[in-house]
Amino acid sequence: MKRDLYDRLLQWKNDPSRKPLVLQGARQVGKTYLVKEFGTNEYEQMIVLNCDKDSRIREIFAHDFRIDRILSDIEILSSQRIVPGHTLLFIDEIGEAPRALAALKYFQEDAPEYHVIVAGSLLGLAIHEGVSYPVGKTDEMNLYPLSFPEFVRAKAGDALYDRLTKDSLENLSSLRTMLTEYLREYYFTGGMPEVVREYLSGRPYADLRDIQKRILADYVLDISKHAPSSILGRIHQVWNSIPQQLARRNSKFFYGDIQKGARAKDFELAIQWLLDAGIIYKVSRVRKAGIPLKFYEDFSAFKLYLLDHGLMGAMTDAPISDILLNQNVFEEYDGTFTEQYALEQLICSLSTGIYYYDSESSKLELDFLTQGYSGLIPIEVKAGENLRSKSLKTFHDLYSRSRPVRLSMSDYREQDWLTNLPLYAACRVKDYCDPET
Repeated sequence: MKRDLYDRLLQWKNDPSRKPLVLQGARQVGKTYLVKEFGTNEYEQMIVLNCDKDSRIREIFAHDFRIDRILSDIEILSSQRIVPGHTLLFIDEIGEAPRALAALKYFQEDAPEYHVIVAGSLLGLAIHEGVSYPVGKTDEMNLYPLSFPEFVRAKAGDALYDRLTKDSLENLSSLRTMLTEYLREYYFTGGMPEVVREYLSGRPYADLRDIQKRILADYVLDISKHAPSSILGRIHQVWNSIPQQLARRNSKFFYGDIQKGARAKDFELAIQWLLDAGIIYKVSRVRKAGIPLKFYEDFSAFKLYLLDHGLMGAMTDAPISDILLNQNVFEEYDGTFTEQYALEQLICSLSTGIYYYDSESSKLELDFLTQGYSGLIPIEVKAGENLRSKSLKTFHDLYSRSRPVRLSMSDYREQDWLTNLPLYAACRVKDYCDPET
């Protein structure tokens, strides 16, 4: 399955100012597979070092940071010659070898001609637990579960992918039935690569749900294995509460729903642990609309989302038939799956921060708010074809320097003040954030 990040890896390879690349992402989103495919296709040879499986690799970085000595040791261990520009050095699970992460600084300073990629499922945890990170000495990329366009390409090929992501939005209406059906299937599978791959191979839906539950079990195992014992129980409490929190009308995270009388200080470390592990997303509130939005972020209020809506379906035991056969699936569960889906597509496609808006002085609420180069992009998510957008209109009247976007099951249309995008084209919100548009 081709991933969008592959093209960015190519740009990195050909960039003369390239630095060692740090690839982050949650466990089982396909980091190792992607880098190995990239290395096999784009280099004459690749050396793969797994810091978790081989203690000898950790030993290489346990001494000094002389790059000539490190490279010589790697050549001896791998029985391969490292040739600048022709060999990709891939260090996997680098979080298990903190000094290997620190060594990237010296690769950048003393040996920039070598092509180095490192990855780690729990790298965020390592960085926030005191590991020396080479700030400014690396390039960074994040890999997420497959977006809906990536799912479409895996199922139907490049032609439909190009239509969805690049063609004129007016031309998508003729593909509405097909894309809606694919979206229904994606609501069930989610974007975890193993699930999508097995779905494409024809595995029964019940088997796919078993794979999703096994991934969830692996995440719980990671929590038990790596989390500090002092907050282990609270991490599990936060993790298990997220579907319920999202099902609430405004989706705002309430500590009291976890435990009666709970306060922020009781659970903030647990939430940060899950964020560092990459298995949840956090969307903070802004109460004032201004650019840059980061200036107005309210850290006291936020929403939490799971990494993948397919995993949320498995976590909540949502009936498979409801997702695959129910004609109102996009509206089921009060639109909880649709909001989760929309957030995932925004994260995959936007480079700007994503917030939600909640005005203290009124009842005005918006699902998401981001910014483009010419103004704010307020986003409302509609699970069906209900085209009433009172909140968007009120926001636009208050902040004329905005271009509201409504995501719904209705077809694409432009109004004087509003753009309606079909849910299957949620990735095209980026069109309203790009400088060319």
